[in-house]
Amino acid sequence: MDAAAWEAQFYTQVSGDMRDATLVTTQSQLEVAVFRLQSAARLAIDTEFMRERTYYPQLCLVQAATDSDCFLVDPLAGLDLEGFYALLADRSKLKILHAARQDLEVLQLGNRPVPAPVFDTQVAAAMLGFPPQAGYAELVSRQLGHSIDKGQTRTDWSRRPLTPEQLAYAADDVHHLLTLHMELAAALAAKGRDAWLAEDAAALEEPSLYKTEPGDAWRRLKGLGRTKPREQAVARALAEWRERRAIEADKPRGWILSDELIYTLATGAPRTTADLEAVRALPPAVARKRGDELLALIAAAADSAGASGIEAAGRRPTPAENALVAKLQKVVRDEAAALDLSPEVLGTRRDVEALVFPERGEPAVLRGWRRAVIGEKLLAARQEK
Repeated sequence: MDAAAWEAQFYTQVSGDMRDATLVTTQSQLEVAVFRLQSAARLAIDTEFMRERTYYPQLCLVQAATDSDCFLVDPLAGLDLEGFYALLADRSKLKILHAARQDLEVLQLGNRPVPAPVFDTQVAAAMLGFPPQAGYAELVSRQLGHSIDKGQTRTDWSRRPLTPEQLAYAADDVHHLLTLHMELAAALAAKGRDAWLAEDAAALEEPSLYKTEPGDAWRRLKGLGRTKPREQAVARALAEWRERRAIEADKPRGWILSDELIYTLATGAPRTTADLEAVRALPPAVARKRGDELLALIAAAADSAGASGIEAAGRRPTPAENALVAKLQKVVRDEAAALDLSPEVLGTRRDVEALVFPERGEPAVLRGWRRAVIGEKLLAARQEK
């Protein structure tokens, strides 16, 4: 079936209760789309991407809608997208997304600017009392009373041609964003919380947010602070090695070494090839091709376990410190309840722990609007005897 036939079938599929959506697969279609989108002050944006087999997400579709148009841009059709990316970077146009961080990550790949300014409907809803991780379908249902078919959630967006069902699903993912924006923005303004969202949205513009420096890859490991200093040093070194290998090969981190395997190697600290080969979860090809490299890495990291920062990060909290964390968490819960918010909107457990263990860095509760709303209360509670 040719492209024209697919588009005709698509229009039949989606034009019943919503405006037509145009599938953009040619350069001339893209030029028309950019021209029409340029006249809008706000754009609803969503992306479909794949990253199951790669380190970097593969952009497969970009949905862009205004009050009068909806375009589904196919990045895999060999288009020159620079004009479209320039449109997304135009600061005179508000970009409305739901759970924006992953979409912004894939749209800024290739050293492109992060699309901005942004209105994130998930963050806005959380500031109004919705669950912090409320999905798009849940929010549309609760806020607008519409039902969205999520049957294509796990579809393979890299396969061509896209089916009418996939295209209808993709169009639906931006259809309600403009209405959500109006309602949520009005509600935030009424509660005096619109500045909260503007501040959090501005933070999404920082390019470093979407890049993991290999030396910081250990921060992704859960429970690292509960390991012994020597184990922690090895786990950090292995996480950095894994990150570099994943970037180099453009493969998922877990395909290089799983988190579980990192901890297995960190606790076992193999010293010989035989020790390494005895680790059942380690793929034989890795032991064979990278065994000497891993053994040298593990030995060097284990020997450097006393380096600055490792012992402090791995220190077990005292009973008094645990009690203080619990006390400060109650302050967050009480304030959140008074504001009808989930506690993590104000401050996470990690934020609270950073107030008790300053070596972990400055927490978000001591910056911006959170400092005024909860941070000062936490500092005062920390000083109380």
